Amino acid sequence: MTNDVVTNATLVFFGGTGDLAGRKLIPALFNNWQQKRLRDCLIVGIGRRAKDRDEYLQLLDGKVGVAQTDPADWKEFTKQLDYHQGEIRTEEDFKSLRAKLESLEKERGLPGKRLFYYAVGPQWFAPITENLAASGLLEKQGPDYKGPWTRLVIEKPYGTDLASAKELDRRILACADEEQVYRIDHYLGKETVQNLLAFRFANGLFEPVWNQKYIDSVQITVSESLGIGNRGDYYEKAGAMRDMVINHMMQLVCLTAMEPPARMNAKSIRDEKVKVLQAVRVPQSLSEVEQSTVRGQYGPGTINGESVPGYREEGDTDPNSTTPSFVALRLQIDTWRWAHVPFLLRHGKRMAKRGTEIAIQFRTPPLSLFRGHEICGHCSNMLVLRIQPKEGITLYFGAKKPGAGMSISTVSMDFEYEREFHESIPEAYQRLLLDALVGDPTLFTRSDEVRAQWTWADAILSAWDEIPPPKYPNYPAGGWGPSAAESLFPQGDEIPSGSCPVGWRRW
Repeated sequence: MTNDVVTNATLVFFGGTGDLAGRKLIPALFNNWQQKRLRDCLIVGIGRRAKDRDEYLQLLDGKVGVAQTDPADWKEFTKQLDYHQGEIRTEEDFKSLRAKLESLEKERGLPGKRLFYYAVGPQWFAPITENLAASGLLEKQGPDYKGPWTRLVIEKPYGTDLASAKELDRRILACADEEQVYRIDHYLGKETVQNLLAFRFANGLFEPVWNQKYIDSVQITVSESLGIGNRGDYYEKAGAMRDMVINHMMQLVCLTAMEPPARMNAKSIRDEKVKVLQAVRVPQSLSEVEQSTVRGQYGPGTINGESVPGYREEGDTDPNSTTPSFVALRLQIDTWRWAHVPFLLRHGKRMAKRGTEIAIQFRTPPLSLFRGHEICGHCSNMLVLRIQPKEGITLYFGAKKPGAGMSISTVSMDFEYEREFHESIPEAYQRLLLDALVGDPTLFTRSDEVRAQWTWADAILSAWDEIPPPKYPNYPAGGWGPSAAESLFPQGDEIPSGSCPVGWRRW
């Protein structure tokens, strides 16, 4: 996690004419340049379409908002940009790319420090890597290597199951060292996600109670009000589990549950995250999966007063699709810190509200001293970390209402980023691109981390292939998901002593 200034580097974007490059990556680099964090670099977009440099800049003008809002700075920034037309299928295409890069770098006096960003479909990750190696643009750089560095930034999804992730690793790591591979998960670049580390380990207040003795349950919600839009072809293959849970949400689990690292460096932090994933209990039977997971798919409904179609009416979807757009899961982390504390994960499309949060529900006092008094919010001790929007932290607790008698009501203490720091939160890609350029892998996923994620997810996905799906659609757009998701919480006599009879949070 760096504060360094990056100079004299070459950034190459496969998929340089695509949506991700235009909406996120190039604007992130522009913001870094404006903040004087990026200087004297070469940025090359690669695309299949025949364009010259001016035509490429015109394309970006239409995609990048700052091109209109800050035209003078944008014009100066684009002096670093260039374009290369080429396929990514053959070694010859990459030899042409090598000649182009060497020519541009010589012209600008750059040393050949190169970052290759894979903003393309996952089917191209291995072929690109192999062709980079075959053309001389990539070689393994062990501890004794003294030349200019080469790094690969690889987008998600990294495999579709454990076997494909291992095969992808085999092909990529045959051409590059693990230290050169930066598997990106943009959630880790969010300020509020990084603040989880600061909140837990920079304060002495909460860490002593961050365990099974005081915490009753952990809810992690990623709720989206949008549908799948024009991503039907992709989403039909991925579903909610592969699209969101296996990567983004499991990263939130890791940062919430990990032990304090020995040092604040990449190896120590990533080691602790892997330990969490290895401790996640893997379901051993179909009945375990049935009891700990709920799938859903949205039907037609209303959001913000507007009628919206159901999942099966979206473009490029099967009219009889059984792909889940909603997943709720209860998982167990088998460590001393988290024994018997359920982690409840919920993600869905076309939900009532957009929001990502982690809600820590604390246990009730061991003895209720206020029996017979009016108590509003018996389980009032909750800590909510809002990842987005309205980024911040809220602590809920009980307080006496003014007046005669002893009436307890739930109140809150609230922190909001923008209100406190009076500045907007930077985009995740802004931070992650800088970290990759200076060689800091802290916020990127390691090979053993990816494999541990898939080991757990594979057990659930394989079971779902055998368990008949529910009758879809089973929740309306604009709702909070299928009612069956409440069954993941203990009910009635199942509620242990000291636990809270709560369900999914709504806001």
